[in-house]
Amino acid sequence: MKVKIAAIVLLISFAGNVNAQNRRQDLEYVQKGEFGITAGLAHYFGDLNTRASISRPKPAIGAFFRKQFGNYVGLRLSAHYAQVGFSDIYSKNDYQKTRNLSFNSNIWEVALQGDFNFFKFVPTNPDYIFTPYITLGVGVFTYDPYAYTNGKKEFLRPLGTEGQLVGYNGRKPYSTLAMCIPLGVGFKYNLSEKINFSFELAHRFTTTDYLDDVSTTYAPLSSFLPLSTAALLQDRSVEVDPDNPINVAPGGTRQRGWSKQRDQYIIAEIGLTYNISTYRCPTAK
Repeated sequence: MKVKIAAIVLLISFAGNVNAQNRRQDLEYVQKGEFGITAGLAHYFGDLNTRASISRPKPAIGAFFRKQFGNYVGLRLSAHYAQVGFSDIYSKNDYQKTRNLSFNSNIWEVALQGDFNFFKFVPTNPDYIFTPYITLGVGVFTYDPYAYTNGKKEFLRPLGTEGQLVGYNGRKPYSTLAMCIPLGVGFKYNLSEKINFSFELAHRFTTTDYLDDVSTTYAPLSSFLPLSTAALLQDRSVEVDPDNPINVAPGGTRQRGWSKQRDQYIIAEIGLTYNISTYRCPTAK
């Protein structure tokens, strides 16, 4: 008797599962959004990397939530942590090699982006499981450049390496908060009902020229205390040629950077996303 009851229960359960699957097949899959995590590489472009060399990328990670409005348009809220840095020793320009500046910085970024799929994207539908897309948005990020001297880590902003602390030529300390405009391309591929794979390459245009702590001209040595850390990190050419430092022009007017062009960075990343979905009755054709 117990065996018969167990068999009946299993039969009813199996029939119920089959019926539920059949009902689901009769419904239309709707992707409501995605949660995602990403990992990749970041790179900087600016006064130390004037030729857009991509030779010293650093790690980047991120997370995001995307709200989907149909099969083509989405709105994304993302957060990233990235490291950037560069050094004049990597340059092929003789002046930059002599200038001998370097920096590193941690970036924390939050951005709101609009995404547009080129193809219809419907997870679980084999005809619509892949699409390239473009993304454009606006964000804010924090940064705090630092360098090493004699093996010691020194944050550069508090030193005022271009005379900001003494107000040279009206200069003031720059903010460690700036805006960015992410513009990029990518693609995503549906792996299962719940999981997608993606790759994205997005360039960040920024509102700061001090991501690398370099922007305009040298300040005169009289702006600093003799042999101060700020003076040493402003003009590191003395480490290359102690007898011929760059900052020897009257008034400290020798060029240190180019203030007319803002610094930029780029992030290339792969990601895995989890689909938020529902089912609905199919619309009339």
